Amino acid sequence: MPKIFRLLGCAAVLLMSSCSPRDFLTRRLATDLIAGSTPFRSPQNYELQTGVISNKEFLSPEYLALQHHGWIASNQSKCPPTLESPCVDVELTPAGVETLQGILPPSEAAKQFLTIPAARRELIAVTGISKQGYFATVEFTWRWQPLNEIGAALYPSDARYRSFAAFRLYDDGWRVVTGTAHVGQPLDDALKSAEPTQ
Repeated sequence: MPKIFRLLGCAAVLLMSSCSPRDFLTRRLATDLIAGSTPFRSPQNYELQTGVISNKEFLSPEYLALQHHGWIASNQSKCPPTLESPCVDVELTPAGVETLQGILPPSEAAKQFLTIPAARRELIAVTGISKQGYFATVEFTWRWQPLNEIGAALYPSDARYRSFAAFRLYDDGWRVVTGTAHVGQPLDDALKSAEPTQ
């Protein structure tokens, strides 16, 4: 009788060692793979252009938010031939310069085109997994986590988004698809086409 238990124990150990935790797509594994992926971890930069721009561009929600906080000011300006009339001349206010001092190096703050790191994504939860053979679609919710004052003005952290990511089962386990997928869409496309949640 003890030989049977030892034999069954050895068989169980061999069977369990052939399966890795990545062989089973659970919500926890999906959370780890999405949160650890390059597209998800990439910070959201905001491109601010100072100088003469079209009024149409200036009336975008981002420019209006920056103006509302007193970080930029504008004056009517003559349009160059490449821009649609009317135009405005956008400049940083002293408060805007002060705010950017803690975000950008001094050499960057004097440029006309500013790339401002504004926010990063925070995964809230995986809300569903749909598997089909070696492919799966994972639904998840996330939000922006502002990196600074400008990020807080442009990307409110109370807004929630819903996205879908494609997964594929390989010989070493499940992986999130970050390039072109046969089923579902790549994670970077999923983040771009995110839908606000209720």
